[in-house]
Amino acid sequence: MTESSNTSPDIAADKAAPVLPAGFALIAEDPQLGPSIAASLEKVEAELLDAISNSDPFANATSRHLAEAGGKRIRPLLALLASHLGPEPTNDKVIQSAVVVELTHLATLYHDDVMDSAPLRRGAPTAHEVWGNSVAVLTGDLIFARASSLVSELGGEALGIQARTFERLCLGQLHETVGPNDGQDPLEHYLGVISGKTASLIAASGQLGALFSGASRQAINIMVEYGEKVGTAFQLADDVIDVTGLEAKSGKTPGTDLREGVPTLPVLLLRRNAAAGDADAAAVLELVDGDLTSDDALAAAVSALRENPATAEAWAVARQWSDDAVAVLEPLPDSVVKRALASFAEAVVERDV
Repeated sequence: MTESSNTSPDIAADKAAPVLPAGFALIAEDPQLGPSIAASLEKVEAELLDAISNSDPFANATSRHLAEAGGKRIRPLLALLASHLGPEPTNDKVIQSAVVVELTHLATLYHDDVMDSAPLRRGAPTAHEVWGNSVAVLTGDLIFARASSLVSELGGEALGIQARTFERLCLGQLHETVGPNDGQDPLEHYLGVISGKTASLIAASGQLGALFSGASRQAINIMVEYGEKVGTAFQLADDVIDVTGLEAKSGKTPGTDLREGVPTLPVLLLRRNAAAGDADAAAVLELVDGDLTSDDALAAAVSALRENPATAEAWAVARQWSDDAVAVLEPLPDSVVKRALASFAEAVVERDV
């Protein structure tokens, strides 16, 4: 498509509302926390769309493409939850920090989709499919520039958090691209990739939310460690959902990662089991490593992997990271916020999209 186009195709006329994790139900049930979080999320959504708006019609269309397709808004939600650990959970800096982390996330999606040649994102054609790789990459850069501008208004500590997080995001993508070093355990390498690409920004979300609400330094540090573990659990669950999820809910064809050759936890565990002499794993691995161009071949590989014990093992690993995140919260005094954070950690794994 040429750059003369100034509208995003296949985007619903009405902006999609954030798809919140199941754990949000616990938040909504509290008569004080629920309305506060809901009101803050509305502010974040409005400020997010305002932040990516551009006076240039074409840049405006490309920048709004993914934001208007919806999303879980996991990172802003965590920032808002963490802010309730401090005395000022609804101040403007908390809202702005939540916008910053979602803008940063959106920017990385544009880049990731180019590198992965992904055809769909959130049920809509990816930006590079609509406008080409160069436009998609530049749009990601533009959105990150907006995030940087906003975070600069939050002060030096926030700017440092953002800079270090972006460095980790880039290193995670780089390490995924080049693969493990000679002799390095592929699973160890992959967990390192996840730490950079996913967990770093989720940890920053909790850190910024707690910081700007005036939470104690102990609470801020807890949110960093909690976020690292929740972020890892979230991505590992995504790995399994690629095999077990439903296209109708996710907008993504099951087995997309298999077809693209992206190393994920179920496949890494399958390889390890096959190398250890598991004949069933070796048979499934032959399907996974075969030509998955046709939909029938992909469906057969997905079905075989879904039924193999490696997938159940992958679920167990993801749940363990979630349990470890909940354990990090132990020093916090009992409160609805602490319980909501525990529920949040469980919800990022116990989902099907």
